[in-house]
Amino acid sequence: MRRPAGSVRDALGSAVDALAAIGVDSPRLDAELLLAEATGRERARLVADPESEVSAAAGRSFGEMVRRRLRREPVAYILGRRGFRRIELAVDRRALIPRPETELLVELALELDPGRLLDVGTGSGAVALAVADELPGCRVTATDTSAAALELAGANAERLGLAGRVRFLPGSVPAGDDFDLIVANLPYVAERDWPSLQPEVTEWEPHEALLAGPDGLDAIRELTATLRERTSSRIAGTTAFGAAPVVALEVGEGQAAAVGDLLREAGFSAIETRHDLAGIERAVVARQ
Repeated sequence: MRRPAGSVRDALGSAVDALAAIGVDSPRLDAELLLAEATGRERARLVADPESEVSAAAGRSFGEMVRRRLRREPVAYILGRRGFRRIELAVDRRALIPRPETELLVELALELDPGRLLDVGTGSGAVALAVADELPGCRVTATDTSAAALELAGANAERLGLAGRVRFLPGSVPAGDDFDLIVANLPYVAERDWPSLQPEVTEWEPHEALLAGPDGLDAIRELTATLRERTSSRIAGTTAFGAAPVVALEVGEGQAAAVGDLLREAGFSAIETRHDLAGIERAVVARQ
């Protein structure tokens, strides 16, 4: 006979108290998500029936997940997945956890409806795969300098049935290809800001996908320099590279003006910014 570990109310109560005590931002939500995973029940059903029993096996699984969360491991890494737009991605420490603000890049793609899109720094494949899912007519290429991230993105593509829709390549901007839209969510955390970030970021997510020099713009500078070089070569007739008429870059708070200047130096004009739900200038869009 299976022995219950207690009620949902009891399990959540102790977990929420422990998580709140160490400064977790959303202790109640995190505890509910972990208990739903441990019990195999929907989160809404757990909340609606707080007196229901939690089996001993589920209680042990929940306890282990809470211990991982107390070490500030992100919930997405504990669960091994993260929702993004209409798709669910497998996530682990090979790549950043997709953020809601990055969905701005997908919204821009839907707005512009490109025939050929390049996603630079694809990570887990979030943007590239969401675009492939929502724009079936778009030919999507995704690149990353991390072989481990590309492996994760490719596995996500296979699992989602989108492997035939996205081409994954190592590096940044492939030479000899034309694109209607280039999107990129590159590292943009300044070194001076690193100590102020939550442990979930600094202790668990890949540093190379976050840090970008003293002002957080090193990776974006490298990309815009590549675009400037390729554009100049195309004009001189020495390469087949066709620069994208539109580039959209995700940026950190307060970086939009500087990134706009870098894009102008690379030969782009008609610079505009897009705000995220918090009102922060989160994407810089430039047209040639």
